[in-house]
Amino acid sequence: MSLPFLTQARAPLTCEIAAVNEYGESLQISIPAERALTVYVDKRELVTLMTLGAHPELLVLGYLRNQRLVKEVGDIESITVDWEVGAAAVKTRHGIEDIEEKTAKRVVTTGCGQGSVFGGLMDEVDQIVLPADAHITQGQLYGLVNTIRLKETTYKSAGSVHACALFVMTAEEPEMLLFVEDVGRHNAIDTIAGWMWMNMAPTLGTDVSSLPPEGALRLRPGKAGSAAPAGEGEPSLGASSTDLGLDGLVFYTTGRLTSEMVIKSAQMGVPIVVSRSGITQMGHQVAQAVGLCAIGRATNKRFVCYTRADRLRLQPGLVVKPDVERKADQSA
Repeated sequence: MSLPFLTQARAPLTCEIAAVNEYGESLQISIPAERALTVYVDKRELVTLMTLGAHPELLVLGYLRNQRLVKEVGDIESITVDWEVGAAAVKTRHGIEDIEEKTAKRVVTTGCGQGSVFGGLMDEVDQIVLPADAHITQGQLYGLVNTIRLKETTYKSAGSVHACALFVMTAEEPEMLLFVEDVGRHNAIDTIAGWMWMNMAPTLGTDVSSLPPEGALRLRPGKAGSAAPAGEGEPSLGASSTDLGLDGLVFYTTGRLTSEMVIKSAQMGVPIVVSRSGITQMGHQVAQAVGLCAIGRATNKRFVCYTRADRLRLQPGLVVKPDVERKADQSA
């Protein structure tokens, strides 16, 4: 199956503005960029996305997948982005069947920077099968959170953005495959979905329930497996492994785990999701339905496991309750 041709349009992630602080002092500060990208599919206007503009082709590709408009990456011939006109032109190989019907119904969501999805939100939930043996240890969870904490990010320099990351669990420390920031968490997860389609085989259109847990995904040669650290405006790649198991993937987000975020993670075949924020009621229900392990409020050594706690292997020696520490100090 041929992969689509993608342009490499890039735009500055931040801009400098003049501002005044609480003391009345003038200062120059960085703020995140936000620009409109109108997506055209076979010359038909589909949607306008508000984005940071770092990797728009992957964003559009993942958006089409996560909106359930395209089933296979090979169905797309090319994605061409032109920032001068703020447009992304998608050319498919055979068109999108019933595109008018598929895009007629919109569901308003809680997504920042996106706001709605096409079709029924729960349409694919019953068909999703996640790896049965996927798990994460408490030590791996702490390692993942620490990797995010140490990451140099647009958020640290300019604030006002969300971040998502894809990790593979190794025997020691979790290894970051991809780190993406955007003005909305849905843009960031869609970009990761697009990257997975372009860089992993088989494509995400494959029924994951039919794949063996070991070696189910392979990083394509010359892509993520050999990528150097990315420059500004490029996805940050980290892993050097060539074979990955679906049960070894973990998704991280700074945003809350809504139903749409959980569904998108599950559609990507990722069985464990970690968030710096919390979870909504429907997000919790969907995670339970598909067997996804949802971990929230993950900062430093703290976290809450909302669903599928059997996928989290606790290591009690890694953390001590404050009252236990106080009693130990008093008896010393």
